[in-house]
Amino acid sequence: MRLKFGVISDSHHRSDVAKSAINFLKDCGADLLIHAGDIVEHATLKDLKHSNLPYVAVLGNNDKELQKYKKEFNLFKEPYNFDFNGFKFRLAHYPYYLKGDADIFIYGHTHVFSVTKCNNSLYLNPGEICARKKPKFECVLVECEKQNLINSFKIDKFESHINEICWQEV
Repeated sequence: MRLKFGVISDSHHRSDVAKSAINFLKDCGADLLIHAGDIVEHATLKDLKHSNLPYVAVLGNNDKELQKYKKEFNLFKEPYNFDFNGFKFRLAHYPYYLKGDADIFIYGHTHVFSVTKCNNSLYLNPGEICARKKPKFECVLVECEKQNLINSFKIDKFESHINEICWQEV
């Protein structure tokens, strides 16, 4: 089984950049979009929904105002476990939810890109959309394949400098 999915996190008040990343990841052929929390703006939820791709998002510590939209959007409290195309996901905003049975663990909150492969699982933090810790916006595209219960992952990280939204692979 194969899957290609895009991941963003910590968009905060940069819904313009989140929208750009969503469209970019869709244009890259993502089958699924994931937001790992601290969405903050309702516009970002609308952009995920209007992408016409399956998407999943979790609430972050700055998303109190968005809780009322859980029924309208694919928005969940963390940790949220789901299956997609034969892969088990565990999605959270806080990294301390990174335990359990999953092929792919995704989290945010730290605003720092991180990828680790351990025991046939992927642990991924896509960095930040809001560019709070560095002068760059970040998003990630993951291609994964499952053969004979062995998972393989290809991770492409993209950045854009804050002066101009132009996504480039790094």
